[in-house]
Amino acid sequence: VVLLSPFGFSPTGEAFNLTMEDVATCTAIALQADKLLFLTEVPGIHEVQGDPESAIDTELALADAKRMLAALPSPTRPRDTAFYLQHCVRACEGGVERSHILSFAVDGALLTEVYTHDGIGTMVVDEKLESLREAGADDIGGILQLIEPFERDGTLVKRDRTEIERDIGHYTVIEHDGVIFGCAALYPYPEAQTGEMAALTVSHNVQGQGDGERILKRIEQRARTSGLASIFVLTTRTMHWFIKRGFVVADADWLPEARKRKYNWDRRSHVLVKHLK
Repeated sequence: VVLLSPFGFSPTGEAFNLTMEDVATCTAIALQADKLLFLTEVPGIHEVQGDPESAIDTELALADAKRMLAALPSPTRPRDTAFYLQHCVRACEGGVERSHILSFAVDGALLTEVYTHDGIGTMVVDEKLESLREAGADDIGGILQLIEPFERDGTLVKRDRTEIERDIGHYTVIEHDGVIFGCAALYPYPEAQTGEMAALTVSHNVQGQGDGERILKRIEQRARTSGLASIFVLTTRTMHWFIKRGFVVADADWLPEARKRKYNWDRRSHVLVKHLK
């Protein structure tokens, strides 16, 4: 374990008493660390600013964190929302892949944050490193290759190339080194203020690392931006995964009329709905 002193010295020998947050942030940037973790007095960033009873936002894209920081007053004490957030943003801008805010009052906070999907604090992540983005025409082949094994075993409904080419603007993908290893599509039904998340897929090679969660969050962001109040999925095999992430079971009659007409009653897919805050 390396302990770093908060004291710094100028070239002329003048001493400076630095804050531990500045020392940690500068060190993480200099090392190009994978993670910077702040064990703090606060549990993280609340989803609803000013409401300490609201849920903790477990993942903030760097762009969203910067917009939030710009709208917040300058921090004067550690419990101010912007206090640790400013250091997380600075670290990510300096090349640190992820920075975390979590409470030191929770037993096992560090292990829970690092080794579980949702964690317990807020993680600020530079999406450029995650390559989480909206899909384009160049991604069609990668999406087809990704979903093919899941179509073959019946997890996903078969989609041909023409359908994906037509709907490519609805897709969100995760790419790494030019390879698409996660995707999902959002089909809006604005007349019912809802949208269908379809074809949520993560490659077998990287499952269990939280990428499905990141895609879901991006789809939720796209839905909110489009003015939708909820999203829904149709699934036959992964019902438990969605329920753990805030979806509730609904009857097929709940579906928008346009989607109900296309519902495959023989497949008997479960309808799961998540209302967006």
